[in-house]
Amino acid sequence: MGKVLTFVLGLLIGGAAAYFLFVGVPAANEMPGEPVAAPSPGGPPPGTATVVLDEPFFQAVLQTIFEQMNAPEFPLRGSNGGLDRQDGSGSYASAQNAAPCNNTIKILREGSGVKTSVRLEKGKLVAPLAFEGNVNVLGNCARFSGWSKTGLSLTYDSEKRTVYGKIEVETVNLDGVTPLASGLVAQFVQSAINQRVNPITILKGEQVAVSLPIEASGGTLSAQISDVRAEIKEKTLNLLVTYDFKGSGTSEGK
Repeated sequence: MGKVLTFVLGLLIGGAAAYFLFVGVPAANEMPGEPVAAPSPGGPPPGTATVVLDEPFFQAVLQTIFEQMNAPEFPLRGSNGGLDRQDGSGSYASAQNAAPCNNTIKILREGSGVKTSVRLEKGKLVAPLAFEGNVNVLGNCARFSGWSKTGLSLTYDSEKRTVYGKIEVETVNLDGVTPLASGLVAQFVQSAINQRVNPITILKGEQVAVSLPIEASGGTLSAQISDVRAEIKEKTLNLLVTYDFKGSGTSEGK
């Protein structure tokens, strides 16, 4: 059962992390729960499943997203100031630019000399993101490209038995943007990435809850997540998920 749990957990956590990391959903900014702690020095307690996710796993997920799905794209928050008019299709056209300005940012597979990826280094999970987009700044459509360095931290809400992730943009590097507009565009980009995806639901307890009927015992074995620990070691993300096992039902003759 341990290998099955590890496989299922790996698919759920790895797939969800990569998907929400680069696609995102609107959510509140406040992070629920407490930061995921490091493993206990004494080792994991009984009933713990270890999920090992390495860089090639994340790259395979990203490759599938970019090659078999549309490139992730979402609107820039707080970028509606200075717009002149709306063209009726949801796009904005500036007075000095015939092309519509959608005020969006799109994550690219590769651009500005950077390849979008997930890296596990120096005890941290970092993700360089290549992007392009456009934004209306005081009547002018600023079209931009570049890349950002982002970090991902984890929290665990014990009441909801849910692991969340928080994206934080550390740097924004822009190409082809005038110095006058670069500061404002960088702020839009940073705000969009930080606010658009946080908090990220990485793992819900009910997704990996265990409920196995044990016919020979005349009952059911169930398990719920009781604790989650994490560590990054040798370019792998190790998630230690501890379960609280319980048995229910009665045998014949009782």
